Amino acid sequence: MPTLPSWLTEPLWDQFTALLPHRDEFDPTHPLGCHRRRIADRIVFDKLLQVLRFGCSYEGIADSTCSATTIRDRRDEWIRLGVFAQLRRIVLDAYDRIVGLLLHDIAVDGAITKAPAAARSPVRRRWTGANRV
Repeated sequence: MPTLPSWLTEPLWDQFTALLPHRDEFDPTHPLGCHRRRIADRIVFDKLLQVLRFGCSYEGIADSTCSATTIRDRRDEWIRLGVFAQLRRIVLDAYDRIVGLLLHDIAVDGAITKAPAAARSPVRRRWTGANRV
């Protein structure tokens, strides 16, 4: 089952692949002259979408097609190249054209409190206040 529908991922992939530099299938600088094939950028891209969509770890997404180390290394490489910053700008511009961004109307709110304890504390036997740990 795909992470996101193809009508959403295909245009995103087309924009993303246009930002990537050309890489050979084999590394020409490898000291032995040959090496394993480079994992396709599309596979790593799909794995990164799965991590973002499901919120799980790289180890949870890794399988026989791509290891967690490869996902992390490729992500770091793309960050160094500035690909994600460019993609973010492209996606925001496209969303602004299609839907419209009203960033001046956005409000963010939040609160942080301690969770209530699951059981009564043996230290506070007669204490009747809120049981916060």
